[in-house]
Amino acid sequence: MLILGIVAAAPGISLLAGILLLLASFQMMRGRSKLTFPNRLATRELPKRPVDAVVRRAIPILACIEGAIYPRLATPPQATKRFVGAAIFILSARLLLTPFPLSNLLPAVLIAFISLAYLEQDGLLLIVALVAGSLLLIIDLGLSWQLIQDAKWITGLF
Repeated sequence: MLILGIVAAAPGISLLAGILLLLASFQMMRGRSKLTFPNRLATRELPKRPVDAVVRRAIPILACIEGAIYPRLATPPQATKRFVGAAIFILSARLLLTPFPLSNLLPAVLIAFISLAYLEQDGLLLIVALVAGSLLLIIDLGLSWQLIQDAKWITGLF
């Protein structure tokens, strides 16, 4: 999920990475210990140029961040697995449903942070990343609500 979260930040690949994230997070919510993908998706290759560009930029950043991440505020991995899976599922859906340029960047970065915190068992970073993801979703819902209200007002003029 960490790699898919990083790859989802690349324009053009976010659709395929988002679908794979949806499948993986759904399986995580169900409590599966092993991920399985349909053969059609598992054998499909990602475009090398955008993936390579994103990974090259991400590796130094991850190396810098990894020094600050260590196990703290221990959370039992099995107890948080379903919750983390649900959070990644919702952020992946947001990643897929927002068709604006560069709108995939923030959810992809949050998915990568949530995955990294879960892997490293850093409860503090996990809480911060989940709160940031929740704030992103609240802001998105507020903006969507405002757009709907403005559309109703505009259609009332005609």
